[in-house]
Amino acid sequence: MKARRLIALALGIWLSWGTAGWGQDAMPDDQALSTLKKPAPPQAAPIPPPPPNAPSAGTDEEIATNWVVLGGLDKLTARVVTIEAEVGRTTRFGQLEIIARTCRTRGPEAASPESAAFLDIWDMKPNQPAQSVFRGWMFASSPALSAMEHPIYDVWVLGCKSR
Repeated sequence: MKARRLIALALGIWLSWGTAGWGQDAMPDDQALSTLKKPAPPQAAPIPPPPPNAPSAGTDEEIATNWVVLGGLDKLTARVVTIEAEVGRTTRFGQLEIIARTCRTRGPEAASPESAAFLDIWDMKPNQPAQSVFRGWMFASSPALSAMEHPIYDVWVLGCKSR
């Protein structure tokens, strides 16, 4: 019984607030709003020109290279290695065979430097047929974007280079 009285009391107070200054009557009309002064927008500082000897921004042109630099992790031994694989040739890492189909990069002078490689990776277990574990693009700046899932090995792209 007391709970109902408290709810009724709270409801009555809330309703009285809604009609006494908190409802539509308290909202200013369009004429009152038009008399308010609007603050002036802040003035942006002008952007100075680059110094005469400043380096240029570079181009975002992709460069195809003939070598890919990979990182490899053997999860059983915790061994981390750097693998240099020639594009189009088979490279072994543990029981994995890796073929880099292409490696493309944008140089460090580019607006957004990036290296990406298209890889084919097979698991070569003894006395079993080869099993494809990864086929696709890997990106050096975002290794988790397109990761190879394998219980023993991790492989990721570090960069591209030409010899």
